[in-house]
Amino acid sequence: MTIYPVYTRSFFIVLFSLFFLLPKGQLIAQESIRFKTVVIDAGHGGRDPGATGSKVKEKDVVLKVALKLGQYINEYLPDVKVVYTRDKDVFVPLNKRADIANRNNADLFVSIHANSIGASSIYGAETFVLGLHRSEENFEVAKKENSVIVLEEDYSTTYEGFDPNSSESYIIFELMQDVHLGQSISVASMMQDQFHNRVGRRDRGVKQAGFLVLRKASMPSVLVELGFLSNKKEEAFIASEKGQTFMASALFRAVRDYKNEFDSKSKMDDHVQLNRESEKQSISSIVYRIQIASSKKEVKKGTSFYKKFDNIWMYKDGDRFKYTTGQSDNYDDILQQMKTVKKDVNDCFVVAFENGSKIRLSEARAK
Repeated sequence: MTIYPVYTRSFFIVLFSLFFLLPKGQLIAQESIRFKTVVIDAGHGGRDPGATGSKVKEKDVVLKVALKLGQYINEYLPDVKVVYTRDKDVFVPLNKRADIANRNNADLFVSIHANSIGASSIYGAETFVLGLHRSEENFEVAKKENSVIVLEEDYSTTYEGFDPNSSESYIIFELMQDVHLGQSISVASMMQDQFHNRVGRRDRGVKQAGFLVLRKASMPSVLVELGFLSNKKEEAFIASEKGQTFMASALFRAVRDYKNEFDSKSKMDDHVQLNRESEKQSISSIVYRIQIASSKKEVKKGTSFYKKFDNIWMYKDGDRFKYTTGQSDNYDDILQQMKTVKKDVNDCFVVAFENGSKIRLSEARAK
């Protein structure tokens, strides 16, 4: 039996502060206006085979899926730059993989793996985000993926004494505050939806665990387990050209959907800023807008009429949320704008505001 020394929580807080805090610049959420770069990380490689099935090695399978994913992005999302941590059978240290993503100012880091376990009956795809494991099963996955560091020279110095098999070492992940956790969970959920709904894989869900490969990535990051090589049927699927194509295309669709969501949010933020600037300029004048909707509940951005109009502006009127598009300080001009809006919203109408407050249209026209 191994006897571990007793450490206080304060000790680990100090240890975390000294060695594991990211550089100041990495703690700030990325402010890129559009989704521009994705880093694809094929797990293991070279002298590290990863998990082994009866016929294939993890390092070979995940590299093929990673390259297919990159090809799909290059073909269908040509404005997105694809960077690989490896594009051939070479060994890349874990800490170097996140460094590659950080140097390229990536908007997303995707680490691709395949699992293995003693029970051959277990199968399915799962996606992890950085955090502290909540189950022994998740801890085992993290230990397995982190154990690769022992193949690196002087790993105890590089990873500040981190022991992949010691539960005490993983306390650092409880202390880490991942500013991108929400976005990471979002893209992980998209991937799981694609695996289950489009490829028909068993959905093992989105989980948290302490993966060293994710800990210093300064952008939304996920670690994907495509399936279990220890399950003969799943190994055959993952090892096949068809299976690799399906899994890569599922990952592509998730990346595409996340990019669309990312860009849509950035675009809406831009419009909010433009609206604010416009309001400042017209704070002492009459402003006309075109009302297109009214709802008791706030409409989620990116849905409904947000997809049709770029410059949506919302205001509260009593207990209702009301939505407008377009604006002008000239009544004739807003009427011209309304002709275009009516093509999508036939019952739209003009509303008026003075100093940010709604007033009657007749009152505005009289001034």
